[in-house]
Amino acid sequence: MLVGIPSLNEADNIAFVTRQIDRGLQKYFPNYRAVIVNADNSSSDGTAEKFLATKTKTAKIYISTPQGITGKGFNLFNIFRKAIECKAKAVAVFDADLKSIRPEWVRDMLAPILENNFDYCAPIYNRCEYDGSITNHICYPLIFGLFGCEIRQPIGGDFALSRKNVKYVLAQKWHKSTFKYGVDIFLTLSAIRGNLKIAEVDLGTKIHKPSAPKLGAMFSQVIMTLFKNIRANKKSWLRIRHARKLPLFGKGKPEPTQTLEIDYKGMKASALFNFRSNAETLAKFLSPPVFAKLEEMFSRGKIKIGQKLWCEVIFDAVHAFDRLCSNGEIVEALKPLFFGRFLYFFRETLEKNSADCEREIQNQAKFFWRHRRYLLQKYKKMRISRIRRKTV
Repeated sequence: MLVGIPSLNEADNIAFVTRQIDRGLQKYFPNYRAVIVNADNSSSDGTAEKFLATKTKTAKIYISTPQGITGKGFNLFNIFRKAIECKAKAVAVFDADLKSIRPEWVRDMLAPILENNFDYCAPIYNRCEYDGSITNHICYPLIFGLFGCEIRQPIGGDFALSRKNVKYVLAQKWHKSTFKYGVDIFLTLSAIRGNLKIAEVDLGTKIHKPSAPKLGAMFSQVIMTLFKNIRANKKSWLRIRHARKLPLFGKGKPEPTQTLEIDYKGMKASALFNFRSNAETLAKFLSPPVFAKLEEMFSRGKIKIGQKLWCEVIFDAVHAFDRLCSNGEIVEALKPLFFGRFLYFFRETLEKNSADCEREIQNQAKFFWRHRRYLLQKYKKMRISRIRRKTV
């Protein structure tokens, strides 16, 4: 088996992650040949030296992209190619910035692949309700709403794949954004569209470096990859009529989540400014009633994007991405609305505990599934329009 650690300037933490993986492999899989692979982006802070100097019983390999080539997707691509070269039966990947990884994570992620013949394991974490906002407000509800697959952390960062899945993933088309932060959502959607055997694994509390500093680039790359894959697979999700819940493995240890500082005023100011900058594009792809509501609230500085309005915004964006050519513009124009939705959720849940916030997030995903007809009707109208044009 192979366990990969993608990295870019993670010298301060990679030794800890490597030791935890080594302990997990030695304790829970002593009869398997294993290797730990650090796939790096030519880090300048000594990540390679820290990884190679870490004492382990498991063999280690360091590989890297050329200088100047960065992106998590490049690292995972290299990990998967190395897995095929090593003839690995199972592959697990853990982010290099994890503070909460334990040896049990290795066991819990790999066991369903090796013992139960699953092809893809995605994590379930106990995490701060304001961490993973792209997951909570776009990826999780949209995948549930379109594919009927209730996968809670589709871009969790840590996952496991069978050899069959690794081969399948490498055979797919990788877009430019897939080689960046878009790779996690790409893996999840590949498993769904490939009709592979998927499970979730409860890993407990996730503590890592906050993603807020890289949120802008991450949003663009993740949503671009997500929308491209939705468009490419619309024949599949348009036919789905029933939702499914995935098998759950593991029993993570509940621990206190990390606290995050939210720059509410800064995010609001940015959302208001960028709405005005993108108003022309937004007016093109949002339905007139939806745009009118947003235009009024952003002009007054009173952003109240609730579940229903947010669902309509995202479904409008998916449909427009399919039918319009200015795809990059749509993703960028969506940013101020995403931050507006996050700010409203933050304000509405500030006095609630983590369990109540999690229920709100799950209810939002279920709302997307129940109201998917809003989007399906748009495609039905397009189909009728095309038929009429052909008969004229």
